[in-house]
Formats: sequence, structure tokens, C-alpha cells
Amino acid sequence: MRRIALMVLRLFYIAPYYLYRIWKFGRQENPDFEEAYRYIKKVTKAANKAGRVTVKAYGLENLPKENGYIFFPNHQGLFDVLVFLDTCPAPFAFVYKKEVGNIILLKQVIKALGSIGIDREDIKQSLQVIRQMSAEVKEGKNFLIFPEGTRSKKRNQLLDFKGGSFKSAQMARCPIVPCALIDTALPFDEKSIRPVTVQIHYMPPLYYEEYRTMKSVEIAEEVKRRIEAKIAEVLEKTGENSHCEIPKNH
Repeated sequence: MRRIALMVLRLFYIAPYYLYRIWKFGRQENPDFEEAYRYIKKVTKAANKAGRVTVKAYGLENLPKENGYIFFPNHQGLFDVLVFLDTCPAPFAFVYKKEVGNIILLKQVIKALGSIGIDREDIKQSLQVIRQMSAEVKEGKNFLIFPEGTRSKKRNQLLDFKGGSFKSAQMARCPIVPCALIDTALPFDEKSIRPVTVQIHYMPPLYYEEYRTMKSVEIAEEVKRRIEAKIAEVLEKTGENSHCEIPKNH
């Protein structure tokens, strides 16, 4: 990926130290979660700046005051997690597909934050991940999970949200925070290093009292509806097409 190469090239003098520090957090038996997150956030901001990516965040005031909630955003690509790490003031871990667990830097971040790998082809293992995440959320840890299960290849157009992803929130009875990601496929998925701007909109949470009588598939549909509405609202203001695909020749 050209932009990742640009990030590494522009930070070549400090990148090995960044990796070493994050690796050290991941090697600790009981790492300081907040300290690890603060450092990873610092590195993420430096990498995004080096990669000529501007991240704009909106709605931070909507985040619950107490920890122990789950982010449910749309999914456009590998850069999505970096958007959260760049902007979210509260530490969080995330659920990731096992296939990406060996990507450099991401691998070290995964270990440092105590994130969880999921094999969506293994129903039993997926259920274990949902239970583990639910237990950790009950203890006050925040999580991020992508309910589409895989990235949309049509940029700001969403795939169906899977109801099973929301069972963790139902079990934990925690706030569900919908998040609308806009143009986050651009940094890593287009073949360009031109400056790009991406957006994240943290939306008002759904609290347990609001969704307790709903089935998981109904929650999934409602969260997807809210995110689609926010994306359409933002793109309408800018005059962009919400169904744009990634440019192929850049």
C-alpha cells in the first residue's frame, strides 16, 4: 500500500522506536491499558499526519460519560481502526478478523490493547468472542466491532449489519454507540498518496432501556438505519454521491 509506505518513509527515523514501545506494552503480563492507549494514540496521529490524512471527528460529546460501551461503525477498510485511535478520547479494544492479525504495527497494537481475534467461519469461536467481549465490557472496558463483518467495497454504501454482533451489547446491557465513517476507504484502498480527508461521526448512543425489548436483528437494522441517515445527511450537504466506489486510477 503506497500510503503505508509513505508513512514509514516519513517516520523512518522514529518508526522502529514506536514499534518497540508498542511491542513492549504487548509483552507485559498486565499492561497499563490507559497508558498503552495514550501512546498508541500518539503514534497513530503521527502516522496519519505523515500519510497526509486529515481526520475530522464530530459528535464526541455524544460519548457516554462512563466506560463500558461498544462502538458499532460501518466498515470501509483497514484505516477504520486508525480513525478511532486518532480521535477517541477513551481507551478501547477492538474485535478484528484473524486474517489481519499479522500485519505489522496492527499486530503490536492488538496485543497492547488486548484486542480479540474472531474467526467468523467458526460459530463456536465467534460465540466465545462475543461472551468474552461482553464480560470485559461489564467490567468497564470499551470495545469496537464492525457489524458488517467485512468491509464494503463501495465506500460510503453499507452492507447488511449482522445481528449476532449486537448480542455482546445485549448480554452486557451496555450503551451501543453508532458511528458513521465517511471516505475512510480512501487512505489505504486507493492507489494514491494525495492528501485525503476522512470523517467520523460519533452518534447518540442507544441505551439498554431503549433496545432491551428488541431482537438482535432489529437492533442491527436500527443502527444501520441511523448510520446511513447520517452519511446521507453529510454527503447531501457536500453534494457527493453516497454510492461512490474507490477510484481505480490514481
